[in-house]
Amino acid sequence: MSAPTHTTTGTEPDPLFVHPALFYRSDPEYLAALVPFITDGLDQGQPVAVAVPGKRLDLLRDALGARARHVTMLDMAQEGRNPGRIIPRVLRKFADARTGGHVRIIGEPIWASRSGTEYPACAQHEALINAAFTGRDVTILCPYDTSALDATAIADARQTHPVVWEGDRRYTSDHYAPDSVVSRYNTPLPDYADDRVFPVGGPAEVSRARRFAAERARASGLTGQRLADLELIAGELVANGLVHTSGPCRLAVWSEDGHVVCEVRDGGRLTDPLAGRRPPEAGLASGLGLLLVNDLADLVRVHTGPDGTTVRALLRLP
Repeated sequence: MSAPTHTTTGTEPDPLFVHPALFYRSDPEYLAALVPFITDGLDQGQPVAVAVPGKRLDLLRDALGARARHVTMLDMAQEGRNPGRIIPRVLRKFADARTGGHVRIIGEPIWASRSGTEYPACAQHEALINAAFTGRDVTILCPYDTSALDATAIADARQTHPVVWEGDRRYTSDHYAPDSVVSRYNTPLPDYADDRVFPVGGPAEVSRARRFAAERARASGLTGQRLADLELIAGELVANGLVHTSGPCRLAVWSEDGHVVCEVRDGGRLTDPLAGRRPPEAGLASGLGLLLVNDLADLVRVHTGPDGTTVRALLRLP
């Protein structure tokens, strides 16, 4: 079953960029769609990357045999543990290094064992791919296991992907509306007003805020490099809050469900949904703090609105 280099539909934001959702129900269906997609690309001399969860990666590697060595293969459970790092550190990293022709990527960021806390960030990521790759000569094919995922995930996939591949069918999604998915999952995060909170009035208090974060994280059981990462995340989020708003911000650190949570609330409104999701570019200074936070954290959740912005970074406890 051959996959076309380009699929043009009336609802696609750009005819160069192709972003299909692949609905599959079994391993044979998975392989029947993805192996030809990969081998067709290799036959045409196109660079191909596969970023799927570990067991799926093994399945594809075995099916490809010797041809697997020509494919960049990444474990999405590790590389995409935080959905906010997938665009800059997986998709753009591969595509940006391979210009001058069409690029094929398989990216599976949503699977059944993703938690309810992770899922909103996953859905927003899938929606934002469309804006991040407008005008790029790239196909990003996203598999969805319809036998294991719930109806919400499948409905969201129809909204975040302009094209759907299902069995032998290739059709335009009548429900394509990625901006509505970004908006729907921009949900308020619960507020805290107890000893977990450190008010930050200005730049002179950033060092104290970092120490506060480190002390609370250490008391929760975070150690070593992950403790250093948490302290760096706290400093970046506080500095970001102070730089981009005219008032103070609030840092909070606590443990919850096997994670240390570091959160900063400020009075500004985040207007760029791709902030923190673009690779560093020469002369571009904005968004680099959030890029670092996305790199280091195991999950980042963001809520922004007229009353301010909350950025919440989670690090797994050992």
